[in-house]
Amino acid sequence: NLSSSLADERVDQRTCLICGDRATGLHYGIISCEGCKGFFKRSICNKRVYRCSRDKNCVMSRKQRNRCQYCRLLKCLQMGMNRKAIREDGMPGGRNKSIGPVQISEEEIERIMSGQEFEGEANMSWSNNGDSDHSSPGNGVSESNQPSPVSTPSSSRSVELNGFAALRDQYIGTPVSTHYQYLPHLFSYSAHSALMPPQTRSLDPQSHSLINQLVSAEDLEPLGTPMLIEDGYKVTQAELFALLCRLADELLFRQIAWIKKLPFFCELSIKDYTCLLSSTWQELILLSSLTVYSKQIFGDLADVTSKYSPSDDELHRFSEEGMEVMERLIYLFRKFNQLKVSNEEYACMKAINFLNQDIRGLTNASQLEQLNKRYWYVCQDFTEYKYPHQPNRFPDLMMCLPEIRYIAGKMVNVPLEQLPLLFKAVLHSCKTSVSKE
Repeated sequence: NLSSSLADERVDQRTCLICGDRATGLHYGIISCEGCKGFFKRSICNKRVYRCSRDKNCVMSRKQRNRCQYCRLLKCLQMGMNRKAIREDGMPGGRNKSIGPVQISEEEIERIMSGQEFEGEANMSWSNNGDSDHSSPGNGVSESNQPSPVSTPSSSRSVELNGFAALRDQYIGTPVSTHYQYLPHLFSYSAHSALMPPQTRSLDPQSHSLINQLVSAEDLEPLGTPMLIEDGYKVTQAELFALLCRLADELLFRQIAWIKKLPFFCELSIKDYTCLLSSTWQELILLSSLTVYSKQIFGDLADVTSKYSPSDDELHRFSEEGMEVMERLIYLFRKFNQLKVSNEEYACMKAINFLNQDIRGLTNASQLEQLNKRYWYVCQDFTEYKYPHQPNRFPDLMMCLPEIRYIAGKMVNVPLEQLPLLFKAVLHSCKTSVSKE
């Protein structure tokens, strides 16, 4: 079995993705230590609700992981620990040790952290029954095991961009100064991992073959939609909107063609493919725009949007929904620009995102889960082989996927007439941030 053999082979040199302690295996979907494995299981089985007395961004390390249970559980969920892999009877041993990390939305994380997910279930437990982890010093946990008040994602995230002034500042290149409480660790992995000497290793032949098949299914040719514009021409809102629609059409057409070339195309039913595509097409388009087509989107399209001037009315009508999407897109662009995702990684990320067994209406979710797992391990194998000096690269890539899903879901709620302004603001800011580097 490729997945289990790859996992076993790597555990020796791996550190826990939650706290950096020595990992003992793949627990509930991610590489972790015994302490974090036990903490996650107790927290979920006992329906614990914690609170953070600071700003919900406490440092997680072997010595400090017990100081804030809220942030420790938050990081477990953000890194992809799978609640469904915990046995309902509470007995040792997960139901499926080899499953990869799950990607859940910020709203679902918030529901778990605030206890809403457990409402209606019997006997919520607030106590700290044996929750201390005696394997490390500094267990004095006093304030962090109280129930937290129910809060919404918007109230817990500090949004400093607001209204007309912020958009005006956006055009003159003021950097976005927003505190990202979702996935804060993407920018700041602890330094311990960089001290580990990289292991020279070969790429599994099966991984090599599957990667090549995925890449050959991709259309990596430049987009055909014309985006060149003459100097001095003023683009109207209607013209820019029509261009965005044409781009979306071309990108969607490429996804339909991609499905038919997938190495596992014959393994799933047409009904399931239709179900998957209708649920993930926006995510696939967003992922491809940030990676393989980014030069055109953030170059040619940015040149077109720079020649469009929104009216005062458009600026004043720009919604909170649009503002949040704008912030998150700029953040994600910077993350992808920093990672410089290869075509091979992009092809794997796209397949993993597409093979989402949690979508409703599927006829064969278990087969999808197996396929998803296969490409999760293939991507991990490739990334660790190709980038041995970047031990956190694979979790970095995987944690971009829930953010893409969240943004794609939010974009549906942005009024159509606001899309030209949204794209202008995002592309202007991203181009400005790249030129400063």
